[in-house]
Amino acid sequence: MITTSPAAVAAAISSVLFIASTNVATAAQIKVLSGSAIATAMAVLIPQFEKSSGHKVASDFDGAIGAMTDRVQKGEAADVVIVSGLQIEMLEKQGKVVSGSRTDIARVGVGLFVRKGAPKPDIGSVDAFKRTMLAAKSIGWNDPAAGAPVSIYMIGVLERLGIADVMKSKTVAFKQRSERFEAVARGDVEIGFNQISEIIAAQGVDLVGPLPAPIQNYTLFAGGIVATSKDQDAAKALIRFISSPVAQETWKSKGFDAP
Repeated sequence: MITTSPAAVAAAISSVLFIASTNVATAAQIKVLSGSAIATAMAVLIPQFEKSSGHKVASDFDGAIGAMTDRVQKGEAADVVIVSGLQIEMLEKQGKVVSGSRTDIARVGVGLFVRKGAPKPDIGSVDAFKRTMLAAKSIGWNDPAAGAPVSIYMIGVLERLGIADVMKSKTVAFKQRSERFEAVARGDVEIGFNQISEIIAAQGVDLVGPLPAPIQNYTLFAGGIVATSKDQDAAKALIRFISSPVAQETWKSKGFDAP
């Protein structure tokens, strides 16, 4: 029979408590800023990261990536920012993001959507897309003044196709971001534009499809560590987790492509 002395038991308990207290002490609360396009994928990945790492993540995805970039530039406290690759590059140059911390995560294209159950117009080629635009009663997108990348890009597309002037009177710029899907779902706007990841997650609308390849535009989402972060190791761990090959399966299921 093996017996254990009271001193040995006390030592073992002390060791366990020390390890537990160390784990608690090293657990961090990480704040992430990004646009709404990545929200559906991050809703899956964040709980997985929290479970595997012990860290906790607070996220704010309620806005366009341009607005999130602006918030970091103005010094808002955060640990990780996930915006476009170009925006991360700019933030690095400004000293707002740790130099060399950029990690490309996933990319997403622009799609068209209509009210759920409505006929889907032909956008199988650039010519078909142009005809659909000219025949549309109305189109809508987020307010480009808020830094919405899809809206800014689509304005340029219509200009290149030579139909920008014709489309101005048909175009609705949504001041409230909630309207980007709700207005189309109600039938107030015939065709909407957004990033595919958001369209497939929205209620009341159907994805028509991506823009034709010659005029498609991808937003490359990249993560960076905010220079003022007090938990840079934890921030780095999060970025490494969400950009891993395993995480790519989640990104793909939510409408993204590999970077």
